[in-house]
Amino acid sequence: MSAGVPDALPEEAFDHRRAPLLFEPAARFPDRAAIAARGRVHSYADLLRSSARVAHELLAGRPDLEEARVAFLVPPGLAHVAVQWGIWRAGGVAVPLAVSHPTPELEWVLDDSAPAALVVDPGFAARIAESGRVRGLRLLDAHAILAGDDIPDTPGPAGLPRLTPARRALMLYTSGTTGRPKGVVTTHANLSAQVEALVQAWGWQPDDRILHVLPLHHVHGIINVLSCALRTGACCVFLDAFEPEPVWARLAAGDITLFMAVPTIYHRLITAWEAAAPDVRDAWSRGARALRLMVSGSAALPVPTLERWRAMTGHTLLERYGMTEIGMALSNPLAGERRPGTVGLPLPGVELRLVDDDGRPVTPGTPGRIETRGPQVFLEYWNRPEETRNAFRDGWFITGDEAVLEDGRYRILGRSSVDIIKSAGYKLSALEIEDALRAHPDVRDCAVVGIPDDDLGERVCAAVVLRPGSDLDGESLRAWARQRIAPYKVPRSALIVTDLPRNVMGKVTKPAVRALFSR
Repeated sequence: MSAGVPDALPEEAFDHRRAPLLFEPAARFPDRAAIAARGRVHSYADLLRSSARVAHELLAGRPDLEEARVAFLVPPGLAHVAVQWGIWRAGGVAVPLAVSHPTPELEWVLDDSAPAALVVDPGFAARIAESGRVRGLRLLDAHAILAGDDIPDTPGPAGLPRLTPARRALMLYTSGTTGRPKGVVTTHANLSAQVEALVQAWGWQPDDRILHVLPLHHVHGIINVLSCALRTGACCVFLDAFEPEPVWARLAAGDITLFMAVPTIYHRLITAWEAAAPDVRDAWSRGARALRLMVSGSAALPVPTLERWRAMTGHTLLERYGMTEIGMALSNPLAGERRPGTVGLPLPGVELRLVDDDGRPVTPGTPGRIETRGPQVFLEYWNRPEETRNAFRDGWFITGDEAVLEDGRYRILGRSSVDIIKSAGYKLSALEIEDALRAHPDVRDCAVVGIPDDDLGERVCAAVVLRPGSDLDGESLRAWARQRIAPYKVPRSALIVTDLPRNVMGKVTKPAVRALFSR
């Protein structure tokens, strides 16, 4: 790294090109508990058998899916993981769909990824099955597959294909400055590098049990929680959805060792704790204090939240920095000082630099744009070769975030683009939300911005210009939007204005739009 830049966190030798694929270590601990969900505990042997059934069904007599995309809409639990692993074991690319998304958003992913098959839980069939049929996709019932007979799960002519780390493995959809979500493609080697870095840095052990409350279409839930646990023989305990009281109850039960969440979740847990009776608070705090590690990420953690959580539980939340394209890049240490407002040092195997607008490295103490390289960096944006090329500078991935190196630790300053909003752990495109709102027949124009918020990081707000004669109000527009875009993309405030602030070139000035919401 550049002179004056600290080294990364300590690392052991790791060759991502020869690393085991994420599902392969499971054969070493078949009898250990892998997944706990809905009152049942499933072993690694159960997971291997179930994923082999999925792979066999997907292959349908073919020797190899040869990187064909397979989309799936399955709730958290054994079935979700078995489908994900089954796609990989058959040689396919897993495309997880968000259980919270309405049909139009799911259809965008189907159209863009062009999957060969769609695996659906019966509970979600009404939302997506017809969309799959219209597109001519092969539809598979997740429950029916898992109820089938066991099949060989070893490589070879009678079993599953032999795979290499260089193969494409996962496609996650993330918003960018171009508007609509785009598919971020990672290989098995990329995923192994991302997971191995966290396993080393955060001291994952087979006896760990992690409570999982995060979405499984997002890198935080897939890599940091699920994949790290299953890589090490640990157990992943699922809750169907986040509710503060059930989460507190599980943390207080005494068997959970790790918890990872976004700042919004910690804020809501604090609110629930403060509303609880004193004896309940004491029990919750004792349970949380017994965990070995608690992590916060996907958005900046407000210092008051960190301090309040530490006072309640004794834990100084470990903050880290990452994104869909790179997994995690920076982390505060497992042992040692965790400074509020900072995200530590590069993880094992990660190279990171801060540069100015011309791509020249800046000196410590000078803000710069984050660029990174290493085996963890994604392969490509799906079917977007020009955007993929533009995302790199001399082999370094351009994150779009800014940071400063202060006293040997990195502090994230924010996004370079005003059209990216970080809300509740999600990276959202203002342009995409604007396009969705403009589809309303009464909306002439709009501008979407992020407004600072202690709970969400930023809350999505929209200034809207109506067509002449319309009496549409903000709440009616929000209700309309909830049927068309993901819940976390729906503006928290929709302000009706006569016109949008613009510069002399006619471009909307987002800082002036933000000012409308501070009046």
